[in-house]
Amino acid sequence: MTTYLLRKLIALAVVLVVASFLVYGLLYLVPGGPMAFLLGNRSGTPEQIAAIRAQYRLDDPFLVRYAAWLGDAVRGDFGSSLVYRQHVSGLMAARAATTAFLVGYSTVLIVVVGVAGGVLAGLRRGRVDAVISAVSSAFLATPTFVIGVLLVIVFALGLGWFPVFGPGEGLFGRLYHLTLPAITLSLGSAAFLARITRASVREELGREHVETARSRGIAEALVIRRHVLRNASIPVITVTGLTVASLIAGSVVVENVFALDGLGSLFVRAILQRDFAVVQAVVLVLVAAFVLINLVVDLCYKALDPRMSR
Repeated sequence: MTTYLLRKLIALAVVLVVASFLVYGLLYLVPGGPMAFLLGNRSGTPEQIAAIRAQYRLDDPFLVRYAAWLGDAVRGDFGSSLVYRQHVSGLMAARAATTAFLVGYSTVLIVVVGVAGGVLAGLRRGRVDAVISAVSSAFLATPTFVIGVLLVIVFALGLGWFPVFGPGEGLFGRLYHLTLPAITLSLGSAAFLARITRASVREELGREHVETARSRGIAEALVIRRHVLRNASIPVITVTGLTVASLIAGSVVVENVFALDGLGSLFVRAILQRDFAVVQAVVLVLVAAFVLINLVVDLCYKALDPRMSR
């Protein structure tokens, strides 16, 4: 287990280094070079231009600049924002809690609703299966921003059950304020997970070892729990891991629909304002989160079936 974990951590470090190189190099691929991108439509005085060149080390060779930026990033120093005039780490820390809570809340909804619906559709053929399949198809076909707008119109503006914007304070305040955004973010993914779970359960139900267990007189509930759900959980965990990772990117849309001050909305504003230090930092953090989630998925594989890691 230690060797396996060490191998995974080394692979994770390599992926992060490659991703950081690509993220940093994007600045130098834009037309006109980094100064044209950083200045944009702004006109700077010679002193301001010199300060920007010094901040981004534009007079140093590329690899030297990249190594210095990566070394600072490892220590949590992503430089200063050209727009907010603050350290990027501080800007992100103030918003990370909202995004983390939103993604965590959505993950719980996806797992509970998606797995429960998929298992129910897999075990109960007929009307139950048809209803769950029809509902999941509808949610899969509806764009996230449309779901968000509909929820706001019905449950916030119409019925007045939930607030329209703001992340709230404290655990219950955040749960209350982030319920509609979390539902918006999770519905499509929960529908997809329900379909994967349903297909996986159906496949396991038809396997020979399940029929053998039934022929030996083992109780149906025990057969389902030990021989069907356990084996069906492996593809479900794969999809869940990838889905949670995609939520991080999906939160960009939801945070803007509900006016939440999270990393997603900060990322969008940074792109529009050409605040490249913020763009680099947010992208790198999102990539790191994506890679860490995939590491957790691999460790779950190892726990469920050690043969899959050989």
